[in-house]
Amino acid sequence: MKHSESQQDVGEDEYIEIVISAHDVIEYKRLDVFLAQKISHLSRSFLKQLFLNKQISLKVEESKKLELKRMPEEGSIIQIQVPPPLPDKAQPEELPLDILFEDEHLLILNKAAGMVTHPAPGNWTGTLVNAVLFHCKDLVGMSDTKRPGIVHRLDKGTSGLMVVAKSRKCHEGLVLLFSRHDIIRKYECLSMGTKQDKCGKIESLIGRHQNNRLKMTTQVSKGKNAITHYKVINYFENLTHIELTLETGRTHQLRVHLSEILKSAILCDPIYGNPKQDLIRVGKELTSIISGHPHPFLHAKTLGFKHPITTEDLLFETEPPKEFQQCLDYLHKYELNL
Repeated sequence: MKHSESQQDVGEDEYIEIVISAHDVIEYKRLDVFLAQKISHLSRSFLKQLFLNKQISLKVEESKKLELKRMPEEGSIIQIQVPPPLPDKAQPEELPLDILFEDEHLLILNKAAGMVTHPAPGNWTGTLVNAVLFHCKDLVGMSDTKRPGIVHRLDKGTSGLMVVAKSRKCHEGLVLLFSRHDIIRKYECLSMGTKQDKCGKIESLIGRHQNNRLKMTTQVSKGKNAITHYKVINYFENLTHIELTLETGRTHQLRVHLSEILKSAILCDPIYGNPKQDLIRVGKELTSIISGHPHPFLHAKTLGFKHPITTEDLLFETEPPKEFQQCLDYLHKYELNL
């Protein structure tokens, strides 16, 4: 077994190579058991996750597929790419925050598109959590030091409203609100196509995509129940402006429901849509506007709930990013409504 480092990621990812011997094939029946024994500092469950993320592979392509439940042939070279561990605690950073409301218990923020919610592999710094830790230097009693105060999240490319708890008691109260779906969360988006019904309810299971671990899908036999309500605000040429209301809040729920159920992926969604094709379809004028916003046109516009400490009814709305609004202004100006 040998360890090596990528020339581009020195000090970050750890690279491990293991050559399978005849003795290994005889002694072990399963690859996951073998790897857990050989790489004692990594757990079997963590190794399984690396495998699912395609970070465990054969160095040389072979006809037989690599499987965790069986040993590969003698002489096979297994490559393992191990991402660095998360820091024990997220670190404060002085970053701009758009704060709409704040008291001693919580913050209401308007997250910018492109900002990651919390530190994770590939995004250790520059996140919303880093900024909140700088702004709130005395977060009280948070057990999760990597994601303090975070009750829900928005995808990196999604803009809009988020609530962040400033104390454990408030955090627990917000978690209960979200778990009971006793919270108002409305989004708006621009999606491709104009064949959606005026309104409707989408209900499905959502789970991890079998072949692409970056994606979620409704095409699963086991998953979490997901419910989205939608209402068309306006139809345009090749585009639809839609309001979306979350009843549940699953990972990528809106993006999956629009692309797979409504067959109308969100404009410029790089995972569930086709941004290059989108730009061809919308024309040069809109493309010149859209090019300034390299994110899906999805915005969390409304957030409402009963304050878990004061019991005050809170309701907030925020306008979409500049480029999103410019697209809407253009579409209305040139009367492209169908």
